[in-house]
Amino acid sequence: MGSVDEDETKSSATVYVRSIDERVKIPILIETLREVFGEFGNIVDVIAKKSVKRKGQAFVVYDSEESAQNAIDELQGFEIFGKQMYLDFAKSRSDATVLKEEGDKGLESHKEHRLAEKERKQAIEAANAKPVKRVAAEELAERPAKSTKSAQAGGVVPDEYLPPNKVLLLRDLPEDYGQAGLTAIFSRFPGFKEVRTAPARPDIAFVEYEDESGAIMAKEATGGMTLGDKAIRVTFQKQ
Repeated sequence: MGSVDEDETKSSATVYVRSIDERVKIPILIETLREVFGEFGNIVDVIAKKSVKRKGQAFVVYDSEESAQNAIDELQGFEIFGKQMYLDFAKSRSDATVLKEEGDKGLESHKEHRLAEKERKQAIEAANAKPVKRVAAEELAERPAKSTKSAQAGGVVPDEYLPPNKVLLLRDLPEDYGQAGLTAIFSRFPGFKEVRTAPARPDIAFVEYEDESGAIMAKEATGGMTLGDKAIRVTFQKQ
């Protein structure tokens, strides 16, 4: 079964169906939608999921935009399972439509784009969950500098006490959290340059800023931030 993203509403071969009774089991819902919508054209796929975010919704994929338009015109407000349906064009093409129009390579590119967009949205949500501390960069710089002297007296400098520089080292990253997601978080801070990932070590990454002040602000704001189900570690890179 394919998937459907929602980006920008325009005429398409996929009908977005909402206001469905959430108690209806998915197999029964799919079978019913096939019967009802099948009168208006050839159905390629019917997509319905039981996740909380997708409850009460479904997508009906036709092989042509004309069939989708006819279904919307004729079934708008039609009642199934005791509730009126509200119909619109899906905001982007389904996997089945992309495969039909662009083949395997087009479908692979379509899925990669969807995953990158999902990571970007998750990163923004994670970043917004912990507001940036508006503290002067000069104040922040003093904290690790004071601690460094006492740490060095013991001969070993723990990572959290390394002196500030413009490159951050991120550890304990979720393996499925990519460069796009990290960029969405760390580009919010002044002087952001780039995120560098290590293919052999998906649990670490480097973030570079134009100067120390941006790196200091980012470190203070994101240290211990939870991504997925993991709290990440943010330290300055060893020089």
